[in-house]
Amino acid sequence: MILDLFSDILKVPDVLFVVKNNGAVSEIRSNSLGVRQKEKWITIGDNDGPAHMHLDSEVFSYAKFVKEQKPERTSYSVRFFDKDDQRILGAFFTKMYDDEKNLRESRVRQYNELEQKYGSSVEFQK
Repeated sequence: MILDLFSDILKVPDVLFVVKNNGAVSEIRSNSLGVRQKEKWITIGDNDGPAHMHLDSEVFSYAKFVKEQKPERTSYSVRFFDKDDQRILGAFFTKMYDDEKNLRESRVRQYNELEQKYGSSVEFQK
């Protein structure tokens, strides 16, 4: 299920993956990234390329689709958590608004279709 969700997110252009902890932040754009899994490890991106990440699928407990109201816009993301409810990774849908700050309906539709397919919260089985 987790590999399917990552695969579907990667089909959407302009998603920003953010790995954050108290000492570092890493951001990787989704455009042209592939995904594969070998045993428990999921690799997003080309292992020999300039940017990729390895994810331990056994650490991921669930994901949530999050629409967060900001002062001038709404942020759309899928956030991945461990068993202690700590965020491991966020997939942020970018370019949701045009230059005049109008919401792009086609982008919202892509996000909503994923949320409808998986539900607002997705549990990953061990």
